[in-house]
Amino acid sequence: MLTHVGGRLTREASACRKPAKGPSQPMNRPRISILTFGCRANQYDSDAMRRALTSSYEITAEAPDLYILNGCTVTQLAERKARQAARRLHREARGALVVLIGCIADAVRLGQTRFGEADLLAGSEWKGRIDEVVAAVLSGKRGVLPPIAPIPLDSERSDGPLGRVRASLKIQDGCSLSCAYCRPTQVRGASRSKSVKAAVAEAERLVSLGFPEIVLTGINLAQYAPPDGGLHDLIRAILDSQSLLRLRIASINPSGLTPELLDVFREDERLCPHFHVPLQSGDDRILAAMRRNYTVAEYEDRIAGVRERLPEATFGVDLMVGFPGENDSAFEATCACVERIAFVNVHVFRYSPRPGTEAMDLANPVSEAIKRRRADGLDRLCRSIRRRLLDNRIGTTQDVLVEERQDGRWRGYTRDYIYVSFDSAAAIPLGVERTVRIVGAAEDHLKGVEDDRDSAG
Repeated sequence: MLTHVGGRLTREASACRKPAKGPSQPMNRPRISILTFGCRANQYDSDAMRRALTSSYEITAEAPDLYILNGCTVTQLAERKARQAARRLHREARGALVVLIGCIADAVRLGQTRFGEADLLAGSEWKGRIDEVVAAVLSGKRGVLPPIAPIPLDSERSDGPLGRVRASLKIQDGCSLSCAYCRPTQVRGASRSKSVKAAVAEAERLVSLGFPEIVLTGINLAQYAPPDGGLHDLIRAILDSQSLLRLRIASINPSGLTPELLDVFREDERLCPHFHVPLQSGDDRILAAMRRNYTVAEYEDRIAGVRERLPEATFGVDLMVGFPGENDSAFEATCACVERIAFVNVHVFRYSPRPGTEAMDLANPVSEAIKRRRADGLDRLCRSIRRRLLDNRIGTTQDVLVEERQDGRWRGYTRDYIYVSFDSAAAIPLGVERTVRIVGAAEDHLKGVEDDRDSAG
């Protein structure tokens, strides 16, 4: 299978977890390749689609008959990458069909964007019926499939990604907020949640397939609210049910950092103490215009509450520059907030006007030149903060989940989501945790050597 990485289409690494064996299949089945753009939820959706198609089709990166592009519409750049991929496929893989599925297809149907590079377009709700989508395009169906009701989240299943040691488990989809700049919440619908029972069963399946780490993900995890519990109840149930090495949560809005959730993190060291908490702006006026449901002070109070209960926690953040009305003072307020909190992982985005969103009609747009300058300045600030944080780890030991070997070094992440490359005299199986002595730091990762006690064992 192919995946989208940094603007390139690349083949996934050889699997450390082999696909489950099924009955022997007839030869000459249609060949399908799945390309993924965007968030962890999209990555999960692609894994689920691959699982649904495997029994009837050959999933391959070699000369497929059909490409499925699982697209993202969050920014103009995300859409452009999907368009470029589709054009490239039509040019280089003549005769192959292209299906666009997901948020971009929904935006096309709503008249919010254009995408003429696909043979068939299907909205996000069709992902759960991907077998019907494939059958339709192979039988000659073209154009845009009409909207349908999505399947219940409890019916979704993924066997995880091939070639990875970390699996995402989507427990929530959609969003009931209405941020002024956000299109994905429009096209993915209102918030809905997978039951605790179904999520635990899926986690057990992923562990049985050999994944040592699971990431709970969704479009808005703070809105996870199934009838049979909350996020803290689900986490306890997963940890109680199996011998999972690590469990972490993906991006979560500030309101999701409840005392109940943090108490669970204090109870079990298998929970990874890293919290990616979108901020977007450090200025209250801009936050109000964005229709974010917190102030800067409330955001910082949530972060302080985490640090009080979990002093070892690290934080990631999403930041947006150039939102309409953002002046120098508002941008400087964002920089000051970033310095106060000291994030270790940062995603900086330039505001991208999205037709159909409230922000499209706001006054005082920011020029692209100013957006670029602010993004570059914020990125430099965040890099300097991260480097200080990494330098402070020199001389410590860190537990690293080994994910790959590249350029002669083993590589992986700590529990608090810091990237580490290290040397070891021994061969190390992927998916195991090793204790690493940190001897240096680069701009974006730590450097180390395996602790002698590990290599002796």
